[in-house]
Amino acid sequence: MKFTYNFAEINGKVPMIEFLDSLSLKERAKIFAYIEKLVELKNSGIHPKENLSKHLGDGIFELRVSFENRIARSLYFYEADKQIIFTYGFIKKEQKTHRSEIAKAKNIRSLWRGEK
Repeated sequence: MKFTYNFAEINGKVPMIEFLDSLSLKERAKIFAYIEKLVELKNSGIHPKENLSKHLGDGIFELRVSFENRIARSLYFYEADKQIIFTYGFIKKEQKTHRSEIAKAKNIRSLWRGEK
């Protein structure tokens, strides 16, 4: 079975799609290219380098995408059957990913899994 990806849907909303819709077409395309690269690496058994993907803790990871004048982060987690589930994305304003961003991704994961 190969890795695939999906976007978490919570209460009829898909936060990752809402984030993507806020970006330019060029930025959106770059994020999808990075998602495909992540999936390709995982399916090849290659651990992605930290400049592409980083574990933030408690099973939450970030996909890192740099644009010309800003940086986007898309938070995700792994689910059964080699699914990569993207929770949401944001434009990074600080060097370190703020704890509240990680907490938001964990909350979306819990809701998506039906834990709350």
